[in-house]
Amino acid sequence: MNQRNEPTLLLVDGMAVLFRAFYATSASGYIRRTKAGLPTNAVYGFIRYFWDAVQTFGPSHVICCWDMGGKTFRGEEYAAYKGNRAEAPDDLIPQFTLIREVMDSLNIPNIGAEGYEADDCIGTLAKYYTEETDMNVMVLTGDHDMLQLINDRTSIIIMKKGHGNYMVYNPETLMAEKQLTPRQVIDMKGLMGDASDNYPGVRGIGEKTALKLVQEYGSIEGILSNLDQLTPSVRKKIESDLDMLHLSRRLAEIHCAVPVACTLEGCELRLDPDTVMDKFEQLEMKSLGSWMGVAIG
Repeated sequence: MNQRNEPTLLLVDGMAVLFRAFYATSASGYIRRTKAGLPTNAVYGFIRYFWDAVQTFGPSHVICCWDMGGKTFRGEEYAAYKGNRAEAPDDLIPQFTLIREVMDSLNIPNIGAEGYEADDCIGTLAKYYTEETDMNVMVLTGDHDMLQLINDRTSIIIMKKGHGNYMVYNPETLMAEKQLTPRQVIDMKGLMGDASDNYPGVRGIGEKTALKLVQEYGSIEGILSNLDQLTPSVRKKIESDLDMLHLSRRLAEIHCAVPVACTLEGCELRLDPDTVMDKFEQLEMKSLGSWMGVAIG
């Protein structure tokens, strides 16, 4: 927790937080709406999650990153990538635009890039700010793929079930909990694949075997250099699926050279109470402003 003792950038995985907020608040069957019928449950839940994280971790700067929709470079390389994903629920679709408008009202930049995912924008910005400025970076997400971005200046805040429940990963906690380095997170996905993103890795190798191999040989390159040391069954599986092994690892790796940028001044956390409350009143969620401490008049 920073409490603003030093400049710290919070990168928000907008897609992960918005989907979490939608499903958490719609599970009961009730969808919050304006009097005109516009669904706002995901927006309301998003701000509750987001502002709790701001209060907990005290960033001085914030950027929110988004998927832009349409084909990405991963989909171009592997047509089935995320091909198992259902369409977004009808009540969520209009909230993609609404939440960006709300973040605008909070003076928080919305960043995305055609052909890339929010993860890639986050990776790029984290790399830039940790290497080119004196900033420490925190990433707010529920996506464990982000653990590959961890370094001495970048920590990953994984949102757990319920409000205000987080696991903060740095190199030490990642090793303590998962016995992995950040780079090995990518190698694990290359071996075991990712059912959520719909790429298979090496068929027949699950998490347990993948972890054992990565821990023993250090990396996919280490494993391939020691195929003669593997059991005949595991060796056969890897040799039969070499192309998919390498493809799965490329799909798993976050791309950190996306054409996105944001100035330090442009992402400083500065709320204008009038603008914030105007937006909340428009969406009939004025109570959020009071809860955040920005209510006026």
